[in-house]
Amino acid sequence: MRHQKSGRRFNRDTDARKALMRNLCTSLLESGRITTTEARAKELRRWVERLITTAKDQDVNARRRVSEEVSKPEVVERLFSNLIPRLAERPGGYTRIIHKGPRLGDAAPMVIIELVD
Repeated sequence: MRHQKSGRRFNRDTDARKALMRNLCTSLLESGRITTTEARAKELRRWVERLITTAKDQDVNARRRVSEEVSKPEVVERLFSNLIPRLAERPGGYTRIIHKGPRLGDAAPMVIIELVD
């Protein structure tokens, strides 16, 4: 039984799952919009919302904590210089999920996840 266990496992071990989410976070913050499966997008939303909320403090500790999750330093700089001033007054809900339809190969539900302006 999985009582009180949050998050999706994606049939991966812990390290692979964390690497997947970190790479997706980096890609989303870098480009502002990515296409992925619905389950990955819903899990990615949790990660990105936490990163942006952490980054809103805009101190050295917040920058270090975000740098642990985001692999590219230029993306961290873009987050703190461009995205955080735009999202400063927003209390949450920094991402939007738009349904796209099934994937041709295996009919997995595909979505577009993007940052809200």
